[in-house]
Amino acid sequence: MSTATSHTNRPVIGISVGDLNSIGMEIIIKTFADNRMLELCTPVIFASNKTINFYRKLLNENNFNYQSIKDFTRLNPKQVSVFNCWEEEVQIIPGILNETGGKYAARSLAVAIECLKDGQVEGLVTAPIHKKNIQSKDFDFTGHTPYLQNAFQSKDVLMFMTAENMRVGLLTEHVPVAEIAKYVTKENILSKLNIMKDSLVKDFGIDNPRIAVLGLNPHAGDEGLIGDEEIKHITPAIRQAKHNGILAFGPYSADAFFAREMFTSFDAVLAMYHDQGLIPFKSLANGEGVNYTAGLPIVRTSPDHGTAFDIAGKNTADEASFRQAVFTCLDVIEKRRTYAENTRNPLKKTELISEKGAV
Repeated sequence: MSTATSHTNRPVIGISVGDLNSIGMEIIIKTFADNRMLELCTPVIFASNKTINFYRKLLNENNFNYQSIKDFTRLNPKQVSVFNCWEEEVQIIPGILNETGGKYAARSLAVAIECLKDGQVEGLVTAPIHKKNIQSKDFDFTGHTPYLQNAFQSKDVLMFMTAENMRVGLLTEHVPVAEIAKYVTKENILSKLNIMKDSLVKDFGIDNPRIAVLGLNPHAGDEGLIGDEEIKHITPAIRQAKHNGILAFGPYSADAFFAREMFTSFDAVLAMYHDQGLIPFKSLANGEGVNYTAGLPIVRTSPDHGTAFDIAGKNTADEASFRQAVFTCLDVIEKRRTYAENTRNPLKKTELISEKGAV
């Protein structure tokens, strides 16, 4: 039994704090100031006591209490824990974009990942980072998703936005618009569709999921009149996916697809690029959206918003998306457990059913 599950039946969830000068610490403290969260999970925040105390005082949040730990032997399932990742004094200036905020965001994330690899933490919820000022020789990535892919040596991963009424995955993430077309290949589309189907089955408990695939060009290319990526790459990928047992459909013209609410007929949508998927998701999603990384051996979620430096330190940030990211993390952990249990030994399971029927 792993350390992450031996303390309690409540999963141990790691929290990386994101940019120290952003709204990250504010939404974390607001989320776990509600003691009801401790009935669902055992949270471990990767930061330092001084960082936590700075924001707790700034927010005047008296309901947030924690214990400080340097290893997991002292983990208390009835209390928020702060795993001290640094001891030095760090100047925190809410709302200011500087090297310090990025440096310690990377430190928090790196330590959390080591604890995930060691099995001490079962899931990870990441507060927002600033993709520019976190850059260093240790973090040469365009965001959390490729960083985590590299950390866990996953062949491919999928940025998967989830909400109550829709799920949208992205073929390409943070790449310049001028370079998107070169990533729209049959191989890349098939890879993302495989990850998406696998995730829908194992992480979301959906048997035989239906997946819509969007076109790249306006009107899905109009039969080659407005670009030929649909003919050369997207349609062949959908055809091959169906041959492989994936219920994939399309390509659909993105504007009509969302305007006519066609997404309600599918379990997920594969968009070709960031804004094609994120604009309708943030506009049409019911409830709070969550960014989930499919394709990893561990469970990682994040709120669907950024660092919000403009409101940092003003005690106005809404923690709803971060709280939902925690809920989604817990849901996926439970779904994975259920799937593993149901598929652990099909032959033995059939025998047990037969025995019960005989009785």
